Amino acid sequence: MSIKVLARNRKAFHEYEVMETFEAGLVLQGTEVKSVRAGKIHLADGWVDITPRGEAFLMQVTIDPYFQGNIYNHKDNQPRKLLLNKKELIVIESHVATRGNSIIPLQVYLKKSLVKIEIALVRGKKLYDKRLATKKKDTQRDLEREHKVKVTV
Repeated sequence: MSIKVLARNRKAFHEYEVMETFEAGLVLQGTEVKSVRAGKIHLADGWVDITPRGEAFLMQVTIDPYFQGNIYNHKDNQPRKLLLNKKELIVIESHVATRGNSIIPLQVYLKKSLVKIEIALVRGKKLYDKRLATKKKDTQRDLEREHKVKVTV
């Protein structure tokens, strides 16, 4: 199965603690698909909203207009429907309602010829958690650098 990542939310792992991830289909119009395939999608400020009818919508995700779209171009910042199983929607809705978690997009990718999005149930990190994560990252980078120097010498 070939997967080509089109966009990642790099801010997500710094700002949030990821609890569980889900794969969802994304309902797009014609020029939106072409623009997404060109990598013109921005996930940084996006989030997922569950309606009372039990539907999931992707909010505040910007898909730039397709440069050859003319009058058929789409609005760049409109809600887009997510395609999830009923069981997944129930699990997500219960986590958001009872535990106060949020749902954010992590990455958009092509799976075969379909545009898919990976969303995650997340909990916000505190400032000290962020400091601890950056400290771990720095020490890991230093250890890898020392190991690389020892191996090549």
